[in-house]
Amino acid sequence: MTTEILRSKNLATRFQILLEIAANQPYVQQKHVAEKLGITSQAVSEYVKGLIRDGWLTSQGRSRYSVTREGVDWILKMSRQLQGYSAFVNKVISDISTSTAIADSDLSAGQEVSLYMKGGLLFASGEVRGGVSRGIATAEAREGEDVGVSAIEGVIELTTARITIGKIPGVVEGGSRNTDIDRLKAEVDRASTVGVIGLEALVALRLVNKEPEYLYGVEEAAVEAAYCGLPFLVVCSMDSVAALVQRMEAENINYDIVDLKKGAG
Repeated sequence: MTTEILRSKNLATRFQILLEIAANQPYVQQKHVAEKLGITSQAVSEYVKGLIRDGWLTSQGRSRYSVTREGVDWILKMSRQLQGYSAFVNKVISDISTSTAIADSDLSAGQEVSLYMKGGLLFASGEVRGGVSRGIATAEAREGEDVGVSAIEGVIELTTARITIGKIPGVVEGGSRNTDIDRLKAEVDRASTVGVIGLEALVALRLVNKEPEYLYGVEEAAVEAAYCGLPFLVVCSMDSVAALVQRMEAENINYDIVDLKKGAG
């Protein structure tokens, strides 16, 4: 995964300039911002003009600036993306002395192992392959046991999964009684893990003889699952979809929305 401001130097600079102005408003000298960021005053001036034009910044005269509500919202959005990316990095790159994995075969203390993700879990293999993360087993372990791995090098291959949001009609639109049960069952059958938000969604899910793995903390569970490469289905009542989508976008996680109302799509 990645974030918008890491893909674009322009966005990264806009983000830094907005932060500097927010920290020092209303009196902000452009030359001080330029010195702080290591760019020219002319460049700062052009960026400031663009930020004002986009409605993220206002000017009340010479060297007087304020970040608008829209600008603050954008700063927070980028900040959440960076936090999500930081969490992702911590999962795939181990920079600590010892990490824990599951032995996929019998291992000896001091044996070189390769590391890989499977089913959202980290495994250590005695079969060392090129191009993958590797380390040293810190103790003897039998197949299926937990084992410490030190001196880790390389990046653990991991692809962020997509989240599927199954939208259930609200109770005023019929709720579970107006849900396409066949389509819901098809989505459930395809999912590895299912969470539910809203009573209409819970009742609809039970109509296909499925109890959710997650009834509480579903947003967090979905985010963690996606970062670990596990597809996740959230069966969600219509009035909860907007908040869920906002969270997925803030975490920069790809998602699909499936309308499960009878006759939809």
